[in-house]
Amino acid sequence: MAVLMLLAACGDAEYEFSNIRCFLIFDNSTHNDPTLANALVQEAPGTFCRIYTSKEKRFSFENNRNQSSEAVFNAIDDRRSIQLGLYNGTGIIVGYGNADYPAKLYAYDAQCSNCYAEDGLLRYLLTMDDKGYATCRKCHRVYDMNNGGTLIKGGGKGDKKMIRYRVSYNPQLRVLSVNN
Repeated sequence: MAVLMLLAACGDAEYEFSNIRCFLIFDNSTHNDPTLANALVQEAPGTFCRIYTSKEKRFSFENNRNQSSEAVFNAIDDRRSIQLGLYNGTGIIVGYGNADYPAKLYAYDAQCSNCYAEDGLLRYLLTMDDKGYATCRKCHRVYDMNNGGTLIKGGGKGDKKMIRYRVSYNPQLRVLSVNN
């Protein structure tokens, strides 16, 4: 009987993390990037930072507080197989949400999950605002990054949350790790 109840409870559950390949280890003790650092303060949640890469072997950072910066790959970064979600050029979004106590660290793909699911094209970059919402320019869906990437506006039945990845951060070492 208990086995049946357990199976029934898992039937409609949405998977929490994506199976899309994502891999990043970023050592901010060597890069000292202030834009990313602001998003990785658990005691001050609500700041989210988009991380993406360029062909010039640079990390670019933009947060929802209108800060941006860049860091050049070092030799260790250059040897790693960096994969920032669906597309390195649009990247991932990381930050502590302010809906839970203690604040929970999230990592999302920077592409609209619903538009991507509809046609599989990589051109639906989400924009972030200072409230912690991410909005798709194409479909105008709005997601709450503070609360697990939940769709809060513009969606319909069966629409998806933001694409989410596993993430950890060691504040003593200042190392961010995102994977799936």
